[in-house]
Amino acid sequence: MEDLMGLLRIRVKRGANLVSRDSQSSDPFVVITMGPQTLKTSRVENNCNPEWNDELTLAFNDHNQPVILEVYDKDTFTSHDRMGDAEIDIRPFLDIQAMGLQELPDGTEVKRVKPSKDNCLAEESRIAFSNGKIVQDMILKLRNVERGEVEIQIEWISVP
Repeated sequence: MEDLMGLLRIRVKRGANLVSRDSQSSDPFVVITMGPQTLKTSRVENNCNPEWNDELTLAFNDHNQPVILEVYDKDTFTSHDRMGDAEIDIRPFLDIQAMGLQELPDGTEVKRVKPSKDNCLAEESRIAFSNGKIVQDMILKLRNVERGEVEIQIEWISVP
């Protein structure tokens, strides 16, 4: 933990148009991994448009470590079914965070990030100053699946 640079808080807000892995629906939950750290959201029963609103916090110590989001359908008697994945591209966010911006008016937009082949953004993402912090709202298009999106927000928490 001596190399700890800060904490990365990820608010997993909601999923949209997720694939059904059971006969009628799915019981989705999200797993976030970064290196050896793995955190997961609560499960939402029978819903392909779940609202999680869960906050997950990762200890951050490597700018090059990918942050992976995976969606699963919870199964009781068999292994959980994959419902897609996405890599959270945090580089633009970290670049803005490194600028040390402070005391901006609430809602000030600092940067927009466009979808590209290098990120999993479903639409343009906004990095803004909110409640005294830099945050980035993202809608991620899931890979390795027919359809589905997950809305998240990331926030940096400095450590003393």
